Amino acid sequence: MVDAVIHQASGLFALHDAQIGPDYDPVWFDREHWRRHGAPLGSTQERGVVLRLDRGPESWVLRHYHRGGFVARFVDDRYVWTGWERTRSVREWRLLERLHGAGLPVPRPVAARAVREGPVYRADIVTEYLPDTRTLAAQLGDGEPDTECWAAIGATLRRFHDVGVEHRDLNAHNILIAVAGGVYLVDFDNARLRAPGAWPQAGMSRLERSLRKVARERGGRFDGEGWRVLAQAYRSGSRR
Repeated sequence: MVDAVIHQASGLFALHDAQIGPDYDPVWFDREHWRRHGAPLGSTQERGVVLRLDRGPESWVLRHYHRGGFVARFVDDRYVWTGWERTRSVREWRLLERLHGAGLPVPRPVAARAVREGPVYRADIVTEYLPDTRTLAAQLGDGEPDTECWAAIGATLRRFHDVGVEHRDLNAHNILIAVAGGVYLVDFDNARLRAPGAWPQAGMSRLERSLRKVARERGGRFDGEGWRVLAQAYRSGSRR
C-alpha cells in the first residue's frame, strides 16, 4: 500500500506518497511550470491536456479535472464541494492506492489536491508515468492489435471486474498497451467499487462502442474478430 502524507490548510487539502518526501510541494500541481519544463502527453478527450512531469530518475503525469459532457458547456473545472474525502481527486487517489496495493495494473498514485472556493472546488492528481506504453486508441490507428493483445485486454478487464471495480469511462483511450505485452487501465476519475450486478456488461458494451468509433475516426481496422477474442478471454478469466 502507498503510505500517504496529508497536508491541510485554509481552502486546501492534499495528500501524497511518503516516498517522495515528507513535505507538500505546490509545484507538483503547477500546470504553467510543467508546461515550461515538462512535456504534454496529449488530450484525454474532454478532460484537457495531460502533462508529463520529469523529476530526476522518475516521471509523473499531472491531470487537472475538467467537466465532461453537456455540463462542460457551462462549467469548465468546478465541482460542488461536499467534503474533502468526497472530492474527485482524493477519491481517485484512494482507489488507486487500494488497487495498486492489490497488484492490479494501474499507475501508482503520487499526489492529489483539491482547492476549495466557497461552495465549489478544483482538483488535480499526479500519478506514475508508465513508460513504453501507448493507448489502445493509438494502436487501432496503426492497425488492429494482434490476437495476444486482444486476449490480454480481455483477461485484464476481467481481473478488475472480479474485484468489483467499475471504471466509469472504459474506452480505447484509457487502456494502455505496454511494449512488453502488459495491459494497464488509467483515468479512474469517478470509478468505484461495486457489488456484483449488470454493470460489468454495460462497461464492456461502452468499450466496444468506443473501439468502433476510434477505428472509424482514425482510419484503423476493427472488424469484430478482435472483440471476439477479447470477449472469450474475459469470459474465461478466473476470479481472483
